[in-house]
Amino acid sequence: MNPEREYDLIITVVNRGYADVVVEAAKKAGAQGGTIFYARGTGIHEVEKFFGITIQPEKEVVLNLVKHKLTRQIMHAIVDEAGLSTPGRGLSFALPVEDVVGVLHHVDVDEFLKQYRNSE
Repeated sequence: MNPEREYDLIITVVNRGYADVVVEAAKKAGAQGGTIFYARGTGIHEVEKFFGITIQPEKEVVLNLVKHKLTRQIMHAIVDEAGLSTPGRGLSFALPVEDVVGVLHHVDVDEFLKQYRNSE
């Protein structure tokens, strides 16, 4: 791990209807919020047939941009609250984020303004 890395992106894929559980668990553990979008699953637990037609269940994907130091505690909260230790319930993983722009809620505004004014 790069000790200088400031942010991680936690990606959680759950069955449709569980994204709000993930977002609330992440917020309780220190995340500022999340982005939810819809997807289709094709894993081994997703194959269902209805009158001989394969149905791909709808999924929800939650993205949480979080401070690196909070990543593990947020992921543990998501796993516990969304029941991700049960096969077929979903998965969560984190990726390192090198650069971030446009995320003011993660920025100390006073420090940012001080640096900006000193650069003029």
